[in-house]
Amino acid sequence: MKKALIIGAGPAGLTAAYELIVKSKDIQVIVFEESDSFGGISRTVEHNGNRMDMGGHRFFSKIPEVNEWWENMLPMQGKPSMDDKILDRDVTLCKNGPDPEKEDKVMLSRNRVSRIFFDDKFYDYPVSLKIETLKNMGFMTTMQVGFSYIASLIHKRPEDNLENFYINRFGKKLYSMFFEYYTENLWGRHPSEIDASWGSQRVKGLSVVAIIKDILGKRANKKNRQVETSLIEEFKYPKLGPGELWDVTAEKIQELGGIIIKNAKVTKVWKDNDNRIIKLTYEENGIEKEMYGDYFISSMPVKDLILGMNDVPDNERRIAKGLPYRDYMTLGVLVSKLNLKNKTKIKTVSNIVPDCWVYVQDRRVKMGRFQIYNNWSPYLVKDLKNTVWIGLEYFVTEGDKFWNMTEKEFSDFGVSEMLKMGLINDKKEVIDTHMERVKKAYPAYFDTYNEIDTLISYINNIDNLYCVGRNGQHRYNNIDHSMVTSFEAVKNILNGNKDKSNIWNVNTEQEYHEETK
Repeated sequence: MKKALIIGAGPAGLTAAYELIVKSKDIQVIVFEESDSFGGISRTVEHNGNRMDMGGHRFFSKIPEVNEWWENMLPMQGKPSMDDKILDRDVTLCKNGPDPEKEDKVMLSRNRVSRIFFDDKFYDYPVSLKIETLKNMGFMTTMQVGFSYIASLIHKRPEDNLENFYINRFGKKLYSMFFEYYTENLWGRHPSEIDASWGSQRVKGLSVVAIIKDILGKRANKKNRQVETSLIEEFKYPKLGPGELWDVTAEKIQELGGIIIKNAKVTKVWKDNDNRIIKLTYEENGIEKEMYGDYFISSMPVKDLILGMNDVPDNERRIAKGLPYRDYMTLGVLVSKLNLKNKTKIKTVSNIVPDCWVYVQDRRVKMGRFQIYNNWSPYLVKDLKNTVWIGLEYFVTEGDKFWNMTEKEFSDFGVSEMLKMGLINDKKEVIDTHMERVKKAYPAYFDTYNEIDTLISYINNIDNLYCVGRNGQHRYNNIDHSMVTSFEAVKNILNGNKDKSNIWNVNTEQEYHEETK
């Protein structure tokens, strides 16, 4: 029996493992996971009965195969969830679907609300030029935005960096308000130093013109809207957080005969003289071990993969070594209430603001976003009616002063920023906190990234190596696209297809976007 060794038990790795097991009869599947949990950055962390989503994960896809896959693992709710009942709220239900009040293995249907917090006011995300936005900005700022945008139409900048990409679409004033500081905070680099391709992935087709067309489209024909960014009104979400999906997937893989080795960090992969991978080395409980295989699917950071490979040419090794990442820290904070007023028409438990997450555009603080877990799923919060469980998100670099903070230092810092932003009045209002770190959460688009095609070409010439997922491809993919890279890799293995362009072409199309149903 042939053996497929899969590195990483995140979305891409577990998807590949499951697909191989159910679609092949003669391949043994073994997964190596560095940590003791499943899901990677999509895992869920439980602390004192409250659950944290690492980074916030909406489950939405225009890809039927992905939606069917999710439904197979966690069927959509057939009865109202706890907060649906409390609020007597209409919700999309699936006939004969499970009751989330009685069963855990279920997907919920949730409302999408995300806004920008700028100058102590809420703005739509993405920015929309509606009356409320104009009121928030005031007459003078609105005029500056308008003239700045006209100037961007007259003089187009070369799109050789992210700053010029944004200014061409929004004008310099809107760019300085809503993009410049957040982007620099996220990546630790000024947008002028970042490749424009990151912007084209995240705000495809979005511009002031597109926003105006969208506003007009809402009035004329909602079905024909095509603003290319996260504009969905509903999304799916596992009852117990995103990690639940991958816990269920891992359980099914093992039931079907797959092997998953936790706390097994892959450190090396070995090529033979025919340029094929023959084995990998991993550390398990401090002991170095080896395993031979026939197929190797890697969702580990491509940087670490190449640096742990023998006989890599100097140029490719240099490119891999220079690939940058941004790391992530989050502080779960439990409070009795938030000062933020719910001025929307959206009903929530205890009338908290309805946002799943809020983008922070405040130069006084380092916080990048904060999540409100109550709004992701009522089952993430132990005491839904009397507490608000939020996650303060920080973009950091492994080894910097934030990464090296103790839990108490990080907690004190996060709470101080909540006070500065007016989210709470007194640190005594904080009931509990919990810190989490995530390495290599965001593959970055600068330094040697502009040479990545050379690295991809080198990898593709290794017949039995398949790189999948966000870190495996050093690409800022969503969950569905990470899964599709694994679908394609498995198809290639089963069909004997040596051309891997289908794997690398996932999420490179120009027209992929989320839209309202």
